[in-house]
Amino acid sequence: MKVTISRLTLAVVSVAAGAVFAHPSLACSMHDGAAAATPADMHAGHNMSAPVVKVADTGGHQMHAAMAGSGMGVVDPGGMESVKLGDLELTGGFTKAMLPGQPVGGGFVVIKNAGAVDDVLVAAESAVADHVELHEMVMENDVMKMRPLKDGIPVPAGETVELKPGGLHLMFMGVKEPFVEGGTVKVKLTFKNAGSVDLVLPVGPAAPMKM
Repeated sequence: MKVTISRLTLAVVSVAAGAVFAHPSLACSMHDGAAAATPADMHAGHNMSAPVVKVADTGGHQMHAAMAGSGMGVVDPGGMESVKLGDLELTGGFTKAMLPGQPVGGGFVVIKNAGAVDDVLVAAESAVADHVELHEMVMENDVMKMRPLKDGIPVPAGETVELKPGGLHLMFMGVKEPFVEGGTVKVKLTFKNAGSVDLVLPVGPAAPMKM
């Protein structure tokens, strides 16, 4: 893969699921010869098929990254204790280490609903970020897109929903301090029926970008 960097003042942005994510402070381009994206292009979905990644610093603090594929090697480091909330059981939670100055980070967890009533993950919050959003990655017309789920993430009765790289995930927005491998990240999840629960996500290694 050919990588073109206009200035070397960049940080790789952690994207849950290994996709291109454009925060309002970021600019991103995934097409051969294309210029950095405008604010109108940001977070609307990003083409993941092109082999060229451009990283631009047009304002002294613009950062940006491309993480193609389904997670770029992001794996669960293990260590999160199983947590029960009513009929819900949460396991396998984790996040990954971030680079200095990186403003967003992804969070993942497995949610099992052993009850007879559907539930919905409606919100998440954490002291380590300005706010936390519920996101999903989808492939539309050969374009990988990320979008917030304003109505939450359904957790049907008798089923297991996995928040994982390349699919549903938490997005920590405006992270105050980069996540450090070996550390932990606290996050509160709120469900429509079951209520709220506090999780401690172990921080695994940062996944390398494949060239």
